[in-house]
Amino acid sequence: MTEEVLPVNEQVSIPRHELSHRATRSGGAGGQHVNTSSTRIELLWDLPNSTAVDDETRERLKRKLVRRLDSEGMLRVVSSEHRSQGQNRAEAEKRLANIVRAALMIPKARRKTKPTRASKEERLTQKKRRGEVKRNRRPEADA
Repeated sequence: MTEEVLPVNEQVSIPRHELSHRATRSGGAGGQHVNTSSTRIELLWDLPNSTAVDDETRERLKRKLVRRLDSEGMLRVVSSEHRSQGQNRAEAEKRLANIVRAALMIPKARRKTKPTRASKEERLTQKKRRGEVKRNRRPEADA
């Protein structure tokens, strides 16, 4: 945890000085410990002013993470699973890296494919067979 950067992927690493942590009291069950300890961690990353990404990547992240950003463009991640502030800080940083990594992934372009001749013929054969089955169910018309 003493590294100066939070690695996201091969191209992007967030400098830790751009991350701000705030410790608050966790909610929920936990007895006396939860009432006296500020173990919940709120991690904020200032995306608009970050030096970790170039302008093009910043715009991509803004588009992908639009629902997760607040009005100032800050990305907020919260962790309160663990009883320790240090563990929650590590968990929040891991989540932030995963969120940013997922937003940076560029989906592969879909290539259109055509059905093969054999698959077309198989489909038509199945249709003929099914039609024959239905035709055989009909009552015989007395002429």
